[in-house]
Amino acid sequence: MSDTDIPNSDTVAFTAMKDGSREDYLMLQEKEHRYIEGTADRLLDELRRQGETSMEGYKITRLDHALQSATRAYRDGADADWIVATLLHDIGDGLAPTNHDKFAAAILKPYVREECAWVVEHHGTFQMIYYMHHYGGDPNQREQFKDHPGYQTCIDFCERWDQSSFDPDCDQLDLSFFEPIVRDVFARKPHDPAIMQPGAYAGLPQFA
Repeated sequence: MSDTDIPNSDTVAFTAMKDGSREDYLMLQEKEHRYIEGTADRLLDELRRQGETSMEGYKITRLDHALQSATRAYRDGADADWIVATLLHDIGDGLAPTNHDKFAAAILKPYVREECAWVVEHHGTFQMIYYMHHYGGDPNQREQFKDHPGYQTCIDFCERWDQSSFDPDCDQLDLSFFEPIVRDVFARKPHDPAIMQPGAYAGLPQFA
């Protein structure tokens, strides 16, 4: 008997999904649950990696930008959903640079309010107002969403927390400050309607 013929209780018996048994899938479900529990750790590790090198052409690292944005949200009195969404809004820059906003939103959607995830999903389009004219493009592509309840919130997110957070002299909070907030949010039950609050759009916190 070769090594490949020896049964392994820690792996499935099948080589095609349709042949899997109930026992196979219950075992996989348990492993998946344990993996999901490590989501916050993996996201925090990715943020740390983003602090190892500068964004090419910018004065700061991607981590610095995330921390500056989240610091602004925190100091504006934002709640945990907004703080974590802001901290992670560019988490996709490294792996999905041409679709980073959608990438980040997909990570956030099961754990935060719909409003926060929608803003992250579309902030890339809304940010075009600041630069697209320099490339000969349309800076007003956000107008396609003018009838959406998140329209003004995304404008405010970009203006107040995102576009102004590229400052090497910013008094930003450390990642260690945000870690427990990230862990609390990703410890929530995924896809809980009470957390996601579909259709509830309240806007950013008002200035004190």
